[in-house]
Amino acid sequence: MKKTILVTGSSNGIGAAAVEAFAKDGYDVGINYCNSPADAEEVAARCRAYGADAQIYQADVSKREDCERMMNAFLEHFGRIDVLVNNAGGALKMPKGGFVDMPLDYWDSQIALNLSAAAYCSQAAAKNMIANGIHGAIINISSIHSLVTWIRRKPLPYSAGKAGLNMFTKSIGVELIKYGINVNCIAPGLIYTKIMSRYNERDINGFNRKIPAGFGGQTSDIVPMIQFLADKEKSRFIVGQTIFIDGGQSIDGAIDCMLEDDY
Repeated sequence: MKKTILVTGSSNGIGAAAVEAFAKDGYDVGINYCNSPADAEEVAARCRAYGADAQIYQADVSKREDCERMMNAFLEHFGRIDVLVNNAGGALKMPKGGFVDMPLDYWDSQIALNLSAAAYCSQAAAKNMIANGIHGAIINISSIHSLVTWIRRKPLPYSAGKAGLNMFTKSIGVELIKYGINVNCIAPGLIYTKIMSRYNERDINGFNRKIPAGFGGQTSDIVPMIQFLADKEKSRFIVGQTIFIDGGQSIDGAIDCMLEDDY
């Protein structure tokens, strides 16, 4: 029986690259999107070219009922889940001003998207893995901003949600390992995906100056770590960890560079 993987937020960016890599590795795949069905169809087509059964699921994972519907549909179709990647997240449409001016609805929506969504999906996945004796993997995608935050852009709930995701990883990691389920987390730094097209050259140069490596990453810098953590033989002794892949930006000596906010 082929292994299966569900990647949330996989119609583009890191999620799309991950789901395609697993399809190439012989997995059947679940592709989740919220607002971009055409992109999801393109990803599915590429996965099917590798021989994968690629199913598409529309769900706003910040909503518990959407997560339940998606997980139920995935499990009904495939019968099992071997790997869950909680990749969906973001800090878009940020309101102007700081915390004192922030609408609390924005806080609620960001915590739901960047933290609660992982809990919604992980619980359903873990129940299926335990019931079927599957020694699977749950991989959360956090962010460098779980450790350091912006000044000018003030994405407070995004950073708080991602920091919570790191601790969520530790908490369920130590609980689920007794069932043979490995839970770990990856915290990317600046990764150049399609969403970065909203920034101009000056912005990009400013971002790069804050990275000790001198450049931003690509999805190809993240996906191999997802594959490694999903491989039970290779990662069996890694439990509840958050791995930063950021060109050195999260190292203590580099944090001051981020806080300059000079771009």
